[in-house]
Formats: sequence, structure tokens, C-alpha cells
Amino acid sequence: MRQHEVSIADIARAAGVSHTTVSRALRESPLISVETRRTIQQLAREMGYTPNLVAQSLQTRRTKTLGLVVTSIADPFLGDVVKGVEEVARAANFSVLLATSHNDPEQEMAIIETFHRRRVDGILIESSRITNNYKDRFEHLRIPTVLINSQAESEADLFHWVSVDDYLGARMAVEHLLSLGHRAIGYLGVNNRPRSNRQRLQGYQDALSAAKIAWQESWMVVLPDNHTSHDEDVSVGQAALPLLYGAGITAVFCYNDMLAVGVLLACRRLGIAVPAQLSVVGFDDIHLAGYMVPALTTIHQPKVQLGQMATQVLLDLLQQRPGQNHILLPTLVQRASTAQLVVSSHQEASHRQAER
Repeated sequence: MRQHEVSIADIARAAGVSHTTVSRALRESPLISVETRRTIQQLAREMGYTPNLVAQSLQTRRTKTLGLVVTSIADPFLGDVVKGVEEVARAANFSVLLATSHNDPEQEMAIIETFHRRRVDGILIESSRITNNYKDRFEHLRIPTVLINSQAESEADLFHWVSVDDYLGARMAVEHLLSLGHRAIGYLGVNNRPRSNRQRLQGYQDALSAAKIAWQESWMVVLPDNHTSHDEDVSVGQAALPLLYGAGITAVFCYNDMLAVGVLLACRRLGIAVPAQLSVVGFDDIHLAGYMVPALTTIHQPKVQLGQMATQVLLDLLQQRPGQNHILLPTLVQRASTAQLVVSSHQEASHRQAER
């Protein structure tokens, strides 16, 4: 048998006051004396009263909820981003609803429309694939939205955003390898995160060009857009390593840490010593990176800060304050997977060709 839910009317009868007095006391209204407020609030706690958020939302036209769309809950990168989102949301008394898009722009749009029907106050989207093709549908919703590390090559002019400087991070990775004497440096990328892959690939190429190194097509492998999970990044990283290593590289910069983990596993299977025969750099600085053997040198993204800042931008928009876009700076985390180059005889030809 369902237990009766305590209402404001029940509290009013027990306290011998009006319904309006109880409502105001629970909302900390200054129209009610401090003593009366405390008495009513204590009585409400003792009776087990739970505020009806649906009823409150009808009055305030706010649900105190935010929708968060992520690509996959399996992505190890996202844990810290979500942590940052929840920290700022919780401090502002907002709840967060989570849904996954699996890199599918149509599914992403469907989730956004579902969030709108549930009357969330604002939406955060990680690695968004929404483009101008969805502009009409999105404009109809008229809901404040902030993108985190957007992957859309062209976006409708509807969004605020927070992202990490992918280009700078890639240059830092390659310049680190160059400083260790490497010249034949490979790149392992992905097509299912198009914007950041393009920027990281450009940073890789520009760093080599600045060092007067003629990068070669055989040094670059960009995986096709036919996988969606980050678990698959490990397996494709393993599969791609023989092709890259066969091109004579002495170091490889990977689009993300999960690809780099796959490279490290492939090296172990093939008997390629890291970093003695191949130096490996990742991107993201997920927690797993520090526990690999050898520990992975990588580019750190300020993941918690990404979530915090994006949520604060969204809260500013909800308070009718101007929203600001932000580009956060990455940093290099040097660990044991990179080392000074010692050129072996089978690599000398590649080095001479690279420096022509």
C-alpha cells in the first residue's frame, strides 16, 4: 500500500498556519519571521516532507536541471569532464541528466529534443557533431547550449563553446620528440573526431615543417570513420602500428591516449622496445596513461576545468549574463615512453630522406 505523501497542506494543518505561510517559510521568504520559518522547516523535516519539483517548475518555469550529451560513457577521457560539470552544477543547486550519442549527429539531435521535452534549463554537449544542417531544428528549441570540444567542422551560429587548443597540443608533442633527436615521426589519427583530428594533424605537419623536415605520407595513418567506441581505439592502434613502424619511423604521435595504448601493446607483442626503438606520445592524459608500462608521455587536457568552465558559461547564459567562449591550454606530461634517439642502421636511410 502506497504511503501518503506529505504535502504543504498537511504541514499547515499540523502547524496551525495557512498554506501560504508554510509555502513562504519553506522558500525562506523574508515575509515570514525567522522563528516561524525555523519552526515550520523543522516540522517539515520531522514529517518527511519532500518538495514537489514538478510543481515548483510550473511556478518558476525552471527545472534546475541541465542535460549533458556525451559520446560514450566508456570513454575514459569523459570521467573528469563530467566531474567538472557536476561540481559547478551541484554548487548552483542544479541536477545533471546524462545521455550518450555515440558520435551520431542524428542521435545527438534526438537527445537534445528529448531534453527539451523534459524541460531542462540548458544543455552541454561534448564532442558535438551538430552542423548547420540542424540549424532550423535547433533554432526552434531556443534552449541555451554550450559545446565542449566540438567536433563539427561547421557549426550553426547558435552555440557558445569551450575547447582545448588541439593544434598547440600537437605541436608541443612533436616538438618534444624533435628535441630528443627524432626526425622520422609518425602520426596516428582518427576520422570520427574530424575537427580535433584535423587540427592535431596540422600541428604535427607544421612542427615538422618548421624543423625543415619533409614529412612523408607513409608516416601518417588516419583511421576511417567506421568505429565509435574508444575501446576500439586500442585495437585499431595495435593494427596500425606495424604499418607505421615499417615506414621507418622512430617515434609516433597518437591522436589520443587509447590509440597510444594500442601502440604500446602492439610493440610488446612484436618485440619493439619502447622507448629504445620507438618513442610514443599520446594526447588527453587519461588516468591509464600513468599506469602503462612504460608510462605514457602525453599531452594533458585540463578535463575537469573543461567541464567546470562550460557549465559556468551555461549558468551565465541562464542568468542572462553574456556567455564567453574559451580556449584552454594543454601541457606536456613527460613520462617513460619517450627518450633520446639512438639511430640504428635500419633507420639511417629514413633519417637522411627526411632531412633532404
